[in-house]
Order: sequence, then structure tokens, then C-alpha cells
Amino acid sequence: MSISIVIDTCIFISALRSNRGASFKLLSLIDSDKFEFYLSVALVLEYESVAKRSSQKLGLTDSDIEDLINYLCTVGKSRQVHFLWRPNLKDLSDDFILELAVESECDYIVTHNIRDFTGAEKFKIQVITPQKFLKIIGAIS
Repeated sequence: MSISIVIDTCIFISALRSNRGASFKLLSLIDSDKFEFYLSVALVLEYESVAKRSSQKLGLTDSDIEDLINYLCTVGKSRQVHFLWRPNLKDLSDDFILELAVESECDYIVTHNIRDFTGAEKFKIQVITPQKFLKIIGAIS
């Protein structure tokens, strides 16, 4: 059985900012056989919105961002969220990520904001940093 994850928007943006960190390494492995990556319409729209707002700082055009989003949609597994489990998290804007992870029966939510996902454990979903996840899958030591 494969490991399955949802990647928080902060990881996506961090990977776009620098090619040196764990977030970039994680995204560079997105089409490997080391894990399955889940997306929803809401998550894709958030990735796009936040990236386009930051496009000048990131040194990317809107077209670059759209190409990357299209690629993620090609290699990721799309899920529709049929049940809303709200409210569950202290930051209500993160509930849709938890809902996607629950619907997809994911093992992990990968984020830099661990505390924002307090409560995910009741759904048997672990919340971890990209560095810790990369260690789990053997991508770094």
C-alpha cells in the first residue's frame, strides 16, 4: 500500500520560493512512486490564487503558475469532498485541507503549520513537516 498525502498551500509556495529546501524536494518527487498526492478543486484554486498573488516575488508569470498547476493536476489524484467536517481546526480556512485528507483516507497532511492542524489526529491523519515526511519515505537521511 502506498503512502498518501495532502500538501498544504504553504509547502507549495515555499517550493516556488526556493529550490533548496524540503518543500522543493517534496514537490520534485510528486510524480515518483514514493507516495500518492491528493488534490481537490478547492485546494487547486487556493494554490493558484496564492501563487498568482505572489507571482512577482516568485519571479513567475501567471502562465508559469498555470502550467505548474496543470502539471500537479495531471500527476495528482483528484477527490471530491462529499462531507464537510466543520468546524474542526482553529483556523477555519484550513478545514477544507483536513476534509480532503479525510475523504482521501490520507496518511499525512504535509505542512509547515503543524499547530494549525491540531485535531487531525482524531481522523487518524498525521500532520508533519516536509523534512520529516522526506525522512519517512527515505528521500533524505
